[in-house]
Amino acid sequence: MYEVGQLVQYGSTGVCRISEVKKQDFPNMGERLYYVLQPLYKPCVISVPVESDKVFLRPIISREEADRLISLIPTLEYPVFHARASRELAERYGALLKSHDCLDWMSLALCLQKKKQAQLRLKRKFSSVDERFLKQARELLFGEFAAALEIPKENVQGYIEAKVESLKAG
Repeated sequence: MYEVGQLVQYGSTGVCRISEVKKQDFPNMGERLYYVLQPLYKPCVISVPVESDKVFLRPIISREEADRLISLIPTLEYPVFHARASRELAERYGALLKSHDCLDWMSLALCLQKKKQAQLRLKRKFSSVDERFLKQARELLFGEFAAALEIPKENVQGYIEAKVESLKAG
């Protein structure tokens, strides 16, 4: 069971703080325990059953894990995925997002950024499916990195770039 104040990754919402664990009584279901979640980057409140296998919830990564993942960037292979049907792209990208794994999110974001740069060089349009999934991968990844590194979300891109530059120089 998670503790009040703990930061967790919640589904596709992103990083949330557990603000409360409370009991609620429902007709025909009885009393159930719920986490009350406050997303860090969205203005809402979410109630999630403590005993639910339908909802993805995990503790956020540590500062050390965030730095370790960033240090992998220069060595990562992230092949660009192409498909004729946007549905195929959406399925492939969606599976990576639903893994709830920062390495998958990072690989997806790097792959799509590489694809975007290639399209721009060829003076071609970057597809709306690619753009949407690039944005989602960055939102989830940067949100978790920001929370783990205890820096503002808008500083994550610069932090990553500086870290990668120092790895290349060193």
